[in-house]
Amino acid sequence: MILENRVAIVTGAGSGIGQAGALLMAGEGAFVVVTDLSADNAAETVGRIQAAGGKAESLVLDVTNDAALKAGIASVAERHGRIDILHNHAGAQVAGDLEQVAVAGFDRSWSLNVRAHFMAARFVMPLMKKAGRGVILNTSSSSGVLYDREMIAYTTTKHAVIAMTRQMAGDYAKYGVRVNALCPGWVDTPFNEPFIAQMGGRGAIEAYIAEKVPLGRWANVSEIAEPILFLVSDRSSYITGQILVVDGGETIV
Repeated sequence: MILENRVAIVTGAGSGIGQAGALLMAGEGAFVVVTDLSADNAAETVGRIQAAGGKAESLVLDVTNDAALKAGIASVAERHGRIDILHNHAGAQVAGDLEQVAVAGFDRSWSLNVRAHFMAARFVMPLMKKAGRGVILNTSSSSGVLYDREMIAYTTTKHAVIAMTRQMAGDYAKYGVRVNALCPGWVDTPFNEPFIAQMGGRGAIEAYIAEKVPLGRWANVSEIAEPILFLVSDRSSYITGQILVVDGGETIV
């Protein structure tokens, strides 16, 4: 097991990609702290991990609440004595162009997609520095490297995550801490509902993907979980400050 005895915090782990990554990490021996806003979703993920023989606990909080996030991470460190992996995955997709997007939606996107990643990394970094090792994985998006129609809040924040990841990586490599970003493309989860609605429904998005993605289909969550495992494990031990795009080839055309 390549993550045996590691302690991993995964935000947004109650569903979708976050859940798939948490399940795979646990399957490889990590103790996974399933962090989510929904107690029910967190409990479902923990239950699935434990049913498969893995180890996990839930941490229910709003990652945009600095005090709650700090206290939650401190409680994990106190109970387990270490934090080896932080996967910042919690995020939101808010649709709209410059004139249409609600300012509150833009602000929420920034708070959740960027600032919460920043704060969680800030809170775990002293522990990782002291240990002389650690891995932070930030979830960006293929929208962080290309134009995404009428999604200014989402693309702005996801581009920012990439810049922040590179900055963190450069600053903290000397302490043995690696920081990378994952950029998923089209993954078939409810997370895409705002864009699906904007496109005009499921049929429209299926046609869009068939045209824009060279592989011609959505990814399923397991196809994103495997790259997550690679980036948080020692299989990527000489990789830091890098952006792994997993998008079926969309960004090459």
